[in-house]
Amino acid sequence: MHREALAGKTAVITGAAGGIGRALCRRFASEGARVYALDRVMPAGDLPSGVTALRCDVTDEAQVTETLARILAQSPALHVLVNAAGIELEKTIEHTTLAEWNLVFGVNVTAMFLVTRAALPGLRQAHGASVINLGSYDGYIADPNLAAYCASKGAVHGLTRAMAVDHGREGIRVNAICPGYIRTPMLEKFFGDGDRARIEAEAARVHPVGRIGTPEDVASLALWLAGDEAGYASGQLWTLDGGLTAQVQQMRVGAP
Repeated sequence: MHREALAGKTAVITGAAGGIGRALCRRFASEGARVYALDRVMPAGDLPSGVTALRCDVTDEAQVTETLARILAQSPALHVLVNAAGIELEKTIEHTTLAEWNLVFGVNVTAMFLVTRAALPGLRQAHGASVINLGSYDGYIADPNLAAYCASKGAVHGLTRAMAVDHGREGIRVNAICPGYIRTPMLEKFFGDGDRARIEAEAARVHPVGRIGTPEDVASLALWLAGDEAGYASGQLWTLDGGLTAQVQQMRVGAP
């Protein structure tokens, strides 16, 4: 008989309307968690039973404080928090305005700070909580024309380590999942409007595993990090990129 890995646990997931956020909601709910799905845009009605959708702009301190207070009033112990809200900006610094820079950092970094800070009372009550942040392989290396995004993901990686160090003795583990190419609307936008079949085939070819990742791949790693089996895992950056960053790209020129 299948044992639900998150049975009896409460989880909050931000960015729940996105490709990865939806997959997280579905997977966590299927594993028995009571899930609160947060997004500025309400997730569509295809979320499964056990998921409560709440409208929340996670860059707004007042909204975050109010929303987390509502959740903790219903579920005082918060076992899992996944900070999955994120946006991308395809520009160099030369063409990035200050407002755009602040928006990227607001969604990708400041929101993570605001939500986790507001969730701390519930995380402490869980006596063994897991915070999972969405970083990126672009926090280690850089794709062209993603300056603000790369900088923000580097900040996520640093914040993840800092929170793990500061709150580990309170029974709170903090890790980051750092995806590579994951098949989401964000990736579709990044691919652009060219020869889609050729672009996707080339993207798959440069991955040692021979394919682009899926939101379900991210949800599988998140499920492990959220559960008791990962009880000694904290302060780490878990790269999930099909081996992409394990290779020296220029050595693959002309490879079959």
